[in-house]
Amino acid sequence: MRGLKNKIVVITGGLGDLGYAAAQRMIEEECKVVLLDVAADEENRAEKIGAVYFRVDISKEEEVSTIAQQIKQQMGAAHVLVNTAARFIFKSVDATTEDWDNILAVNIRGTSLITKHIVEQMKENGGGSIINFSSVSGFVGQSNFATYNATKFAIRGLTKCWAQDLAPFNIRVNTICPGYIYTRAFVNSCEKLGLDLEEENKRASAMHLLNRQGRPEEVASAVAFLASDDSSFITGSDLLVDGGYLAK
Repeated sequence: MRGLKNKIVVITGGLGDLGYAAAQRMIEEECKVVLLDVAADEENRAEKIGAVYFRVDISKEEEVSTIAQQIKQQMGAAHVLVNTAARFIFKSVDATTEDWDNILAVNIRGTSLITKHIVEQMKENGGGSIINFSSVSGFVGQSNFATYNATKFAIRGLTKCWAQDLAPFNIRVNTICPGYIYTRAFVNSCEKLGLDLEEENKRASAMHLLNRQGRPEEVASAVAFLASDDSSFITGSDLLVDGGYLAK
């Protein structure tokens, strides 16, 4: 991809499968990568791929502000922000106040807070690329997914608003919308909901025209594209990486 060498890339949810796959791809593109995650990097995953890791809860602005300053001091002003961090709470009208507080704290407030502070660095660089993560769940209704889907619809709305607000600063904002991707989050969700993993994989695969779930590295390729100069005239857009899920 054009224009990525030596760019400083910040990835939230960087220890998750999608964030980590994006990090690996950006390292291959000779970027300098910073992984942010609320989880401890007990397996030294960042070090293994040559990335820098910071532990942070993006729902807390004081922590976000501190980490943003540390990134700038140690790495320089960021060029690319990839917002993969998310909580997965699947409830309908039975959702409690705690459920809503938990999912909105990360998926909306956290995404907004880290973007707020990294944008200031992008302005110093004369531009940048913000890549938010929505989902096919940000386009359609799904049974007992109301809490999650509401945040994914909202992410698409934030993207379009920020694209307008930040265009004067040459900062592009786009959304990647994956279909079902075979990740640890998918496995964990099946276990939490008491679903048979093999059967759920078959069910999820059948929802896509390509009759399989996607792979994290396939989503990472979309990240690299939207971060690069190859997408220089794309902003405010939704990029579907859904194996034809929404075409059915």
